[in-house]
Amino acid sequence: MSSQSSDKKRFSENSFSNDLRLVFRLSLNDFKKRYAGSYLGFIWALVQPVVTVFMYWFVFDRFFNQKGQLVAPGLDIPYVLYLTSGLVPWFFFSECMSQGTNALHEYTFLVKQVVFKVSILPLIKCVAAVFTHAFFVVVMIVVAALYGIYPSVSMLQFIYYSFCLFVLAAGLVYLTSALDVFFRDLSQIINVLLQLGMWATPILWNVNIINDSPVLVRIIKLNPLFYITDGYRKALAGGGWFVSDVKGTLYFWGVTVLVFLFGTFVFKRLRPRFADVL
Repeated sequence: MSSQSSDKKRFSENSFSNDLRLVFRLSLNDFKKRYAGSYLGFIWALVQPVVTVFMYWFVFDRFFNQKGQLVAPGLDIPYVLYLTSGLVPWFFFSECMSQGTNALHEYTFLVKQVVFKVSILPLIKCVAAVFTHAFFVVVMIVVAALYGIYPSVSMLQFIYYSFCLFVLAAGLVYLTSALDVFFRDLSQIINVLLQLGMWATPILWNVNIINDSPVLVRIIKLNPLFYITDGYRKALAGGGWFVSDVKGTLYFWGVTVLVFLFGTFVFKRLRPRFADVL
């Protein structure tokens, strides 16, 4: 009896390890495939975000000179760093949602294979987005050093907040990728919502500028991405550890766990019909 239990445990561990290797390998191939045939290759993955950061920084900080209103009190960082530390997690989230929602359509040939574990397909897009995200976190740290904000222990929190972002995005992608199989317009709706979400989340602006509307402030803080973007900024500026924000941390993980459980539940319920519809 004990031998059977041990064999099952060993098989489960090997299966999990094999799944992780498969996800990593497919994610790396997915990342390379996007830029195959272009002269600059994966550099194109970096160009658009860099141009976007520069454009917003130039418009708000230099052209409109709004940095005094936009940077949060207590965060002694230039506006370009305030902006970048909000856009870096947003780029990751946006890429996961836009690419992950279409994952099952893109890998239709794998969905139709009986022996293939379809549940890893949405994760492939999220893991592929990690490669670009890691690069931009490093760039952000380098730029911060040029402004006199040198690497510190506080910046280790980037690992924690990146994990938060990954779990939240993965839960949503499980939901949207499953629904997109039956409702093809969903990917277009997601793109529109991402445009609205960027402005609804305090990325280009600071929530403190609407302190005269406490109800609106509370509504904005209900957005789980507020916890993440605010955390990135605090980690960069040494503004405190996430464990000190007990209420915000518990709220974020409560919402994120529910989103992940609901997303995976819907995915599992609809999975038997994927091959027929696709």
